[in-house]
Amino acid sequence: MSRWSFLRSPRWAGYLALVIVFAIACCALGTWQLNRRAEALTEVARIDANYDADAVPVAEALPDPGGFDADQRWQVVSLSGRYLPDEEVVVRNRPFGGASGFEVVTPFRLDDGTVFFVDRGWIPQASDGRPSEYAPAPAGPVEIEARLKAGEGTISGRTASGDELATIDLDELADRVGGPSYTGAYGLLVQQGADADEPPMAAARPIRDEGPHLSYALQWFVFALLGFIGLGWAANQERKALAEASGVDAPRDRAPRPKRVPRERSDADVEDQILDEQALDRR
Repeated sequence: MSRWSFLRSPRWAGYLALVIVFAIACCALGTWQLNRRAEALTEVARIDANYDADAVPVAEALPDPGGFDADQRWQVVSLSGRYLPDEEVVVRNRPFGGASGFEVVTPFRLDDGTVFFVDRGWIPQASDGRPSEYAPAPAGPVEIEARLKAGEGTISGRTASGDELATIDLDELADRVGGPSYTGAYGLLVQQGADADEPPMAAARPIRDEGPHLSYALQWFVFALLGFIGLGWAANQERKALAEASGVDAPRDRAPRPKRVPRERSDADVEDQILDEQALDRR
């Protein structure tokens, strides 16, 4: 019978099934990490292509005010018109440099009458939990640039409180302003010079980092392989144990016994034998 026949037992079939499930789970996690790396690389490519590019008119970048493509993230657009300070809102619970504060969103009416929403930057939270003081939006006609980002939508359980919003929900902002508005994307104001260091403070440049997803993926694939290696090692250990118990491997494992070499008879041995024979004859 084969020394590996025990592998056909239900117990070892169960071990194999567990290892297969473990390997499938590890491969799934590895694939997930590879997908996350692909997303991170795509975002890095967007930053490289759009963040420092020349500005294009917003009407050209967004011919459909309600449309926005993910590849347009960080694209720089130019806007000409005037701010609507009376319709300005703040968005709460926004992190910046390890602190929590607000982002100031001011509607901007373009020369064609359409409203585009501009995130003018971050302001800290005052001791009473309210927004701290910050510079007002410029009055009169101005020309500005902004980097596009998609609207955030709503979050269940988080609602607006007066002029404090929970998220940058462009549909809600459009309802507040009334009239035609861009609801597919808003813009992060491109600040330059001294204005970038005063509240509202400009958003930080996005980090070009693909993250550790590739190394994590390789680790998960190695874990899947180690599962089968461990199963093979355990099977070999049981084979050895069964072989020792049945004595199959005993002759090979035991050292050979030395052969006995017959000892040469001495004169004393011969005399002893003669005396023994004479004693038997006398009986």
